[in-house]
Amino acid sequence: MDDEIWDPTVFTKNRDRLLRGHIAVLFFEQVLAEARERGLTSDEHFTVDGTLVEAWAGLKSFKRKDGSDGQIPPDDPGNPTVNFHGEKRSNDTHQSTTDPDARLATKGNGQEAKLFFMGHVVMENRNGLAVGARLTHATGRAERGAALELLGEIPRRRRITLGADKGYDVAGFVDELRQHEVTPHVAKKIRYSAIDGRTSRHPTYEVSQRMRKRVEEIFGWLKTVGMSRKVRHRGLPRVGWNFTFALAAYNLVRIRNLSARPA
Repeated sequence: MDDEIWDPTVFTKNRDRLLRGHIAVLFFEQVLAEARERGLTSDEHFTVDGTLVEAWAGLKSFKRKDGSDGQIPPDDPGNPTVNFHGEKRSNDTHQSTTDPDARLATKGNGQEAKLFFMGHVVMENRNGLAVGARLTHATGRAERGAALELLGEIPRRRRITLGADKGYDVAGFVDELRQHEVTPHVAKKIRYSAIDGRTSRHPTYEVSQRMRKRVEEIFGWLKTVGMSRKVRHRGLPRVGWNFTFALAAYNLVRIRNLSARPA
């Protein structure tokens, strides 16, 4: 108790070792293996969804890549006054100087644009455990690609179903699922839906539509308990490490709760 505390660089070096060794992924896989051994996971029905994870970077750091907006000396170098009114800002022309991996995005129409990452989760539908995790740039186009990558990592012996919200109701994505022997239980758009009666007429489709909403429980836990509402790291590797590790912790809590239920 009275020993001198270690130098901060010791923690920094160990953190880098954890990143290089993919410890978060290994931990996530070990927790998932424990859940499978206890018979808590489904090997047939899954759900995919994504959520925006706010970066540790402010809008004042989002500057032109060519440096043309830094020609006027700031009134306060530590916290300069910045007027964004009338300025067109996009990820093609601007980049955060605090976290270059963060991207400008908005959670919905009329909401404030902020710097985000995109977190992707595949959930098994039996008990709502996360079986796949990925963090990507918040480009607005990565969700469906990440979903296909995560599905390819799930071990399976049979055809599976995949539930998702209307954002995944795109003809190209639905066709790719079918080519990979995945039945697309995607919520149907009102118009121009790629989901037809071949899929929606089955009772399992309605079940998937109910179960897919449970993925929001995972995102809610991540952002209230798992410290992922606004991350405290910078850069895709470190934020991704934190996201995967938090999902492993969620699974541990879920396994404990499920195991405590009376038989």
